[in-house]
Amino acid sequence: MKLITFTYKNISNIGAVVDDMVIDSTGSIDIPDNMLDFLTAGKPATEAMQALIDSGYNRIPFKDVKLLAPIPRPGKFLGISLNYADHINETQLGKPEYPTFFTKQSTCVIADGESIHRPIVSEKLDYEGELAFVIGTRCKHVPLDQAHKMIAGYTIINDVSVRDWQIRSPTWMLGKSFDTHGPMGPWIVTADEITDPHNLNLKTWIDDELRQSSNTKYMLFNCYEMIEYLTKAMTLEPGDVIATGTPSGVGVKMKPRGYMLPGQIAKIQIENIGVLSNPVIEEPSEILF
Repeated sequence: MKLITFTYKNISNIGAVVDDMVIDSTGSIDIPDNMLDFLTAGKPATEAMQALIDSGYNRIPFKDVKLLAPIPRPGKFLGISLNYADHINETQLGKPEYPTFFTKQSTCVIADGESIHRPIVSEKLDYEGELAFVIGTRCKHVPLDQAHKMIAGYTIINDVSVRDWQIRSPTWMLGKSFDTHGPMGPWIVTADEITDPHNLNLKTWIDDELRQSSNTKYMLFNCYEMIEYLTKAMTLEPGDVIATGTPSGVGVKMKPRGYMLPGQIAKIQIENIGVLSNPVIEEPSEILF
């Protein structure tokens, strides 16, 4: 099942994508109208969505809806650093002994098709194509052999990074959290449709230039190990998003540097999930207060 958050006729709701149609759950008493509540509701909500799909009703042409990020404001948005050996090699940093996480602020999240801003304060705007998993069950102290049960589904993340701001803080948080620097989507593919999340081809293009080409089997710490480790420290909740790291090919390590430029398009494809595509523009200069 491909779960989406979308707007149709100025009303936002959740639904599912089947071929070139959107299954619209508007008006269903059994399906919550936002993704966080849907994931929290668990199996009954999923079964109700499947029943709606099977009914053949409530269908809208996909081209007529506007996609939003599947989880517009996740409660937690975490990324793991240095999780592919080839990326560690290109950075010339040491292999981590333990999974090392940083926070992306949820206000950075945007949808497929929305614009990434090159910030006024920096030109060092980089991409990182990543698989992300979405938590579906409130959980703490999860043993490794049960961790797969905590995952509701998988999506694509561009862990956009402002490199000079990233290195200003040991936590990396500021350089990872600029507005628009968390493209997510286009949807969540439910876990039952991903046979093995640790054997998916991942590719990133800037315009027509292939920059990253790898497979999730090269992760140092897999999705289940991340859950086991994180839940030793914190409770994970439905809708929390964890990005699983990026392979080699990032712009900061190209010669000359391959930072993203206004007018370019960043596109990430992950096998069995889909394509996340976002144009790059200059950050608007309006002041908000």
